[in-house]
Amino acid sequence: MDFQTWLTFVAASTALLIIPGPTVLLVLSYAVSQGKRVALASAAGVALGDLLAMSASLAGLGALVLASATLFVALKWVGAVYLVFLGVKMFRSATTARLGPVENPQEARVANVFGHLAMVTALNPKSIVFFIAFVPQFVAVNSPLLPQFAILVASFVGLAALNALAYALLANRLRAKIAGPSVLAWVSRFSGSALVAMGVATAAFRRA
Repeated sequence: MDFQTWLTFVAASTALLIIPGPTVLLVLSYAVSQGKRVALASAAGVALGDLLAMSASLAGLGALVLASATLFVALKWVGAVYLVFLGVKMFRSATTARLGPVENPQEARVANVFGHLAMVTALNPKSIVFFIAFVPQFVAVNSPLLPQFAILVASFVGLAALNALAYALLANRLRAKIAGPSVLAWVSRFSGSALVAMGVATAAFRRA
């Protein structure tokens, strides 16, 4: 892979990652409500989810999903139901939303947040479809594929982690200014509603 192609991939990936999606909404919400350690765990969860989704796509799972209507529908509904579940849970917790102590976050909570972000990212069928459509544009078919795939996966996952971390640290810095219960309730309701909407959109997504 030549350097110019790699730079183009990095630029395109950065532009796409900056656009907030369901994972970014969760990163922001957890960073505001739980603090820096949970924010870092959120960024790590996003990185793991993207690593799993992209690796599976490049290994051939994406082609299988696109070829099998039953498998595609099953994966689509798993991702959609999980997004709606998280959204409803977040919306219902709006009235009790409070800023947690940054110094002593619960380890179980950190693990849960990490798992949530990894699942939301990895189980989104749009990610698989996206990688199948996006990545081949930067692959030279007359060169060994494995080294190219390794570079593309490492680059995208690294960018995704940095993007999530930037969002998380920004939200964490705003914790002192967003201490009011009414503000936290609004953030929880907005994020929960957005996640439900994204879950519905995922369920309505149809293959071309």
